[in-house]
Amino acid sequence: MLDEDQGLYTIGTVAELIEEHPETLRVWERNNLIHPERKGRQRRYSNNDIKRLQFIKYLIDQKGLNIAGARHIISMYSCWYNRNCKGGAYRNSPISVNESKACWKIQNTFCLIASDKAEMCNSCALLKSCQAGEECNIKDNG
Repeated sequence: MLDEDQGLYTIGTVAELIEEHPETLRVWERNNLIHPERKGRQRRYSNNDIKRLQFIKYLIDQKGLNIAGARHIISMYSCWYNRNCKGGAYRNSPISVNESKACWKIQNTFCLIASDKAEMCNSCALLKSCQAGEECNIKDNG
């Protein structure tokens, strides 16, 4: 079974896949929008990283946000850096969804509504440190 958070792809491959310049991906990383795995000096992007990048691209290209706006939006996604994010659900699903908040992980789905506060990571130390610009040990948590 493939680990969706395992870094497999180089920056050049990912840039081609999402039709962006590699330097754009570096800029997004410097602005804490994405945190690819590192092997030595080389970035390795996972399948979930690609989904994150596609969502960032959507926010910037389709919604007209700048980097600060995109960073603000993704800060509201409690599962942005969470390895175990389940993704979203479709409208008219028996699962409760927030129809005003598109899910970053699965295109054309909506964020799940947390059934209790324990499911919301917006108060967890990992998310707070990432938002404060500190180093995020994302791959070690989850």
